[in-house]
Amino acid sequence: MTWFGAIGGYLLKKSSSFDYKKDTRLFGGWLLVGVGFYGAAAILNIIALRFLPYTIVFPLTAVTYIWTMILSFWLLKENISLRKILGVALIISGAIILVL
Repeated sequence: MTWFGAIGGYLLKKSSSFDYKKDTRLFGGWLLVGVGFYGAAAILNIIALRFLPYTIVFPLTAVTYIWTMILSFWLLKENISLRKILGVALIISGAIILVL
């Protein structure tokens, strides 16, 4: 679920880089696939909520930010600052505390 959300965000970012007047097919393709990944993430979230408490599932969706940071570094060549690393460390700490 969290991977699908991160990939969906990446694809939406990719679609935003096209000149939609010139690259209509590419813009629409990336946009459609990105929305599809977001939709799949939402459906998986609903399925997870069926079996797990909301107080566990919803906070764990923050793990999406970890995958998003990794994808943005790897595919978009964005800088990862110490502040972002600390934020991810807090997310991981929070997820661990919830699971225990």
